[in-house]
Amino acid sequence: MRIGDHLVGPEHRPFIIAEMSGNHNGSLERALRIVDAVAETGVQALKLQTYTPDTITIDHDGPEFRISSGHDLWGGENLYKLYQKAHTPYEWHKPIFERAREHGLTVFSAPFDPTAIELLESLDAPAYKIASSELVDLPLIKLAAATGKPLIMSTGMASTVDIALAVEAARGAGATDIILLACTASYPSPPEHTNLRRIPVLAAAFETQVGLSDHTLGIGVPIAAVSFGATVIEKHVTIDPEEGGVDSAFSLTPQQFTALYEETGRAWQALGTTHIGPTESEKEGLRFRRSLYVVADVKAGDVVSAENVRSIRPANGLPPIEIERVVGRTFRTDVAKGTALSWDLI
Repeated sequence: MRIGDHLVGPEHRPFIIAEMSGNHNGSLERALRIVDAVAETGVQALKLQTYTPDTITIDHDGPEFRISSGHDLWGGENLYKLYQKAHTPYEWHKPIFERAREHGLTVFSAPFDPTAIELLESLDAPAYKIASSELVDLPLIKLAAATGKPLIMSTGMASTVDIALAVEAARGAGATDIILLACTASYPSPPEHTNLRRIPVLAAAFETQVGLSDHTLGIGVPIAAVSFGATVIEKHVTIDPEEGGVDSAFSLTPQQFTALYEETGRAWQALGTTHIGPTESEKEGLRFRRSLYVVADVKAGDVVSAENVRSIRPANGLPPIEIERVVGRTFRTDVAKGTALSWDLI
């Protein structure tokens, strides 16, 4: 499928998405700096989240509106106040989209309600992302799918039934290009909870491309995901974790994104085919396999022995296994040291 200017699929290098999230720290200037930094990394896409505190929750301080106190990053936070800090104001979207496009970045967003889709349609977003918690919001999925744009859906916390209902809703509303993202919706998430082996299972079960929305630290997990067939990788980005940001603790720096882009590209190239046998790049190496050579000057009538015939590199002589059949025979002619052993010499 095509997302923006990029073809996405197993035949193409992984489509890397840098997620800004709330790491702009409430500053449009910082948001634009993130865009500029992402553009230097080589990755194909920048993604936002489009919501306001009032479209994602309500201003209420009941216990169910607070994150559990034991949470590593946001323990005890009130949802409304957290989203006040983290949201990207609607009026920022146009300048962020424009800056990204100036750099040649594909830019899109995750909408969280109908007003977000309306805004993103006005900006001609080339795709939509459904966040893990919104996978159960089937009316939202249908609205995004009805645009005809590619739909990328994260599956954090989801059961197979949840995913099946979301895919059915998307296809029923007209979506033909769907990518599911394996995801562990904990922040940061432990690598051992990532379960990369589910990637080909999801692909087979739902007949979609599958990628990874990753919240682990570093780049090892997403690189490994490519070996399981991930065509899309999403990670959060920050300019500098030391400057803070709601998601900075599990976000990559621009330098790490450059490494992610390069190394996932190498991992994808390494997948190759199921061919077993010498490759084109190994042809020169075939010349330097071991074979039987005469390693000392000999005269006609001399007995072949371990002192005058050995298995060495290169590969022009008899195969090394033939040493068992040639030792004890005699040379027909004089043979100089460094001659490949052949049957006509003995």
